[in-house]
Amino acid sequence: MSQTDPIRASFEESKATLAAFLADEACLAGVRAFADAAHATLTAGGRLLSCGNGGSMCDAMHFAEEWTGRFRGDRDALPAIAFSDPSHLTCIANDFGYERVFARMVEAYGRRGDLLVALSTSGNSPNVLAACEEAQARGITVVGVLGKGGGPMKALCDVAIVVPYATTSDRIQEIHIKVLHIAIEAVERRLFPANY
Repeated sequence: MSQTDPIRASFEESKATLAAFLADEACLAGVRAFADAAHATLTAGGRLLSCGNGGSMCDAMHFAEEWTGRFRGDRDALPAIAFSDPSHLTCIANDFGYERVFARMVEAYGRRGDLLVALSTSGNSPNVLAACEEAQARGITVVGVLGKGGGPMKALCDVAIVVPYATTSDRIQEIHIKVLHIAIEAVERRLFPANY
């Protein structure tokens, strides 16, 4: 990183991360598969579920509210929920341990035909891994939005989107939010073409 202009250098690093993502056909195919899975889930009457820790929880929440609220224009609300309620999380953590906070929510809310979006910059988060395992056991499609090679979570995902090049969580999360927004846009274009 440039010592003379570290701010510009950070933007250049972010640009290089996006360029690496765009140059990787597997990444683009993953986003297409994510959009297809979300579209199929919604048109079949299923729900979109999401989870992650820290900044990834913020992204999971952002993902859910784009469906229940408004994205590009007014349209019907769509069923999406992020596992982020503090009372639920602390109750489950107290009773079952922090590693079970998301798996227990999958057990409570997930049904066959739903889709779980599991966010992790490392693919190593024990509580997100447990959610993926629970989802797989219940016939819930799992989309992993990951980084740093995908970790053990990659193998638990029906669709794994792994950000290449970046080695830090901030750069990975910058791509994650783009992936989420672009998948939402792709689905909304199909369901509500008048908004475009």
